[in-house]
Amino acid sequence: MSAQNVPKIVNRALIALAFALLVAPWALAQQYRILHADYGWRDNRVDVTQRLRELARDNDVFRMGNSTFGVDPAPGHVKSLRIFTQAPNGGNRTFEYREGSTVDGRIFSGWRGGNWGDHDRGDHDRGDHDRGDHDRGDHDRDRGHDRRDAGQPGGGYVILRAYYGIPGSNVDVTERLRDLARANLVFRMGNSTFGIDPAHGHVKTLRIWTKGPDGNPRMFEYREGSTVDGNVFSGWGRGDWGRGDWHGDWNGERGHH
Repeated sequence: MSAQNVPKIVNRALIALAFALLVAPWALAQQYRILHADYGWRDNRVDVTQRLRELARDNDVFRMGNSTFGVDPAPGHVKSLRIFTQAPNGGNRTFEYREGSTVDGRIFSGWRGGNWGDHDRGDHDRGDHDRGDHDRGDHDRDRGHDRRDAGQPGGGYVILRAYYGIPGSNVDVTERLRDLARANLVFRMGNSTFGIDPAHGHVKTLRIWTKGPDGNPRMFEYREGSTVDGNVFSGWGRGDWGRGDWHGDWNGERGHH
């Protein structure tokens, strides 16, 4: 090989490497088909498949946290997003993202199209984890409980009462929520949803007070404009909840029977 040909060979190698690096993210696309997704900490998780689908339609890459999903299922804890997928070889694989990290949807098949999330969850909870360099948070080691709390309609939390507004200016929307639940498993909410604006000029929230599987009260909070997923609540579509067993207020200060 002549010395004058060395620079040409090196340049070609560099060009080939640069091209490979550019197409690598796209080469990964079409590999992992999303089955479903949840967000939370340990047993305290909610199904966010529908909300993830909405985000995917507008963004290839996004940073996620409580405000992204409109709920804080485990106040005071660093939560994670788990995306359960089917790999090209037919096996299952779970991608886990620590709260505040970035999700790159280009590695998932049909990301923008939203043609995924078929609720066929089977045993995929036992799939391998790929947390990348940014996903080193705590995760749920008992994978059966997320189906109890969020995986199927009629999760582990019985609704006691629901309020919409801000501290000092809010209204009881339990009856309206019951009407919505009969017609929708998942819906986006705001002033028009409840037919009232209890605090003009302020960003309001929906607070749903519940009784958990352990009998203790727990509050779910959704920022105005976010999505409510009824999967997490027991008897959601039947509406057999919120009927007299609650004596609390916006802050839940008076408790329940």
